[in-house]
Amino acid sequence: MKNLFVLTVLAVLLAPALPAVAQDDISRFEASGGYDYARFNVNDRINGVSSAETFNGNGGGGQLEYNANHWLGTVAELGGFGVTSATNGALVGGVLTYLFGPRVNFRHGKVVPFAQALFGGVRTTDGIIHSGPENHFAMTVGGGIDFKVSKLLSVRPVQAEYFMTTIPDGLDNRQNNFRLSTGVVFRFGRA
Repeated sequence: MKNLFVLTVLAVLLAPALPAVAQDDISRFEASGGYDYARFNVNDRINGVSSAETFNGNGGGGQLEYNANHWLGTVAELGGFGVTSATNGALVGGVLTYLFGPRVNFRHGKVVPFAQALFGGVRTTDGIIHSGPENHFAMTVGGGIDFKVSKLLSVRPVQAEYFMTTIPDGLDNRQNNFRLSTGVVFRFGRA
C-alpha cells in the first residue's frame, strides 16, 4: 500500500513534465550561481594607493533569467566579492553588485552562447573607499556559454565581461575592470 501511494504521488508530479518532452526545450526561467573573479583597476590620485595598484575580487553570485522567447531574456543579478590587494594579498574590503538587463541567447541544441549588458550598482565597504560604505553606478557587457547536461541542468564553464564601476577615485571616478565567472544553471518552467 505504501509503495502504491509513492508511485501515485510520483506519477502526479511527473505527469505535467511529459508533454514538455515533445516541445521546444526552452525554459521560462533559469537560475544560475557560481564563482566570480573580478580584477579591479585603480586610477591615479587615491591617497595612499599606488597608481599601478590593482585589486582581486573573489566571490560568488547568482542570476535569475526570464526568457521572453527563444532568443531574448531579462537578467537580474546579485554578486559579492572579498577584495584583496594584488601586491600583498591583504583583504581591503568587500563589494556587492546588483545588476539588471537584457540577454541575447544563441541556442544551438545543447550549446547556448549568450551576450548581455547589465546595469545597476556597486556597494563598497569601508575599506574600499575611505569615506565609508557607498553605492555607485556599475555595468557589465560581455557573454558566456552554457552546455546542457540535462533538461534541468546546464554547466557554464565561462562568462567573461567588461565590468565598469564609478567608485570615487580623485581622477575621473571610473574604473575599467574585468570579471570572469563559472557555475551551474538550473532551468524550470516551459516557455
